[in-house]
Amino acid sequence: MALTVETESRIYRGLRTASGAAAHLVALGFTVFVAVLARPGSSLFSWHPVLMSLAFSFLMTEALLVFSPESSLLRSFSRKGRARCHWALQLLALLCALLGLGLIVYNKEHHGKAHLATWHGWAGLLSVLWAGLQCTGGLVLLYPKLLPRWPLAKLKLYHATSGLVGYLLGSTSLLLGMCSLWFTTTLVGGAWYLAALCPILTSLVVMNQVSNAYLYRKRIQP
Repeated sequence: MALTVETESRIYRGLRTASGAAAHLVALGFTVFVAVLARPGSSLFSWHPVLMSLAFSFLMTEALLVFSPESSLLRSFSRKGRARCHWALQLLALLCALLGLGLIVYNKEHHGKAHLATWHGWAGLLSVLWAGLQCTGGLVLLYPKLLPRWPLAKLKLYHATSGLVGYLLGSTSLLLGMCSLWFTTTLVGGAWYLAALCPILTSLVVMNQVSNAYLYRKRIQP
């Protein structure tokens, strides 16, 4: 028996709710897991993976899920309130990423190591720069009078698309970091693959949310 459009929509919303809840747990769990592995304070380097996972895994994921109609933790907030929380979380993520970047630069200088010698380094630098541009662009959406000639709908579309690219860059940087010597010697076997699935899962959830909000919404409405 064929499913009705209403039933399909209900199942789809249920799956989105479940995946959103999983993304919350995975983003938090991955960040805590990295902190346990790195033991922040044990060395100068130990702060780098903690700050970067906090920025790109937890804070950015939460910032984007703020707008999820099914899994947002701030659904009772107004759209304007959620936008301000989104920008605040993104700003915190940027500050953590900048601090993590600064510490790894100082650590390499201290030990006489080359900068940007790996794909992880380049991806991380690009992710931090992109996050800075996104936060700057977010100010335009908070105060649209700064660009009065641009339609607000187009600004939101450009910001969301650019934000998705930046989030995927951050997730790629995390994945490349898990291929580093420090991570592969600290974590081996099946645990490594489980850890690698974390940024992949949250990226899929965020991609679905952005696509649904700007591309597919009209197709799934009854």
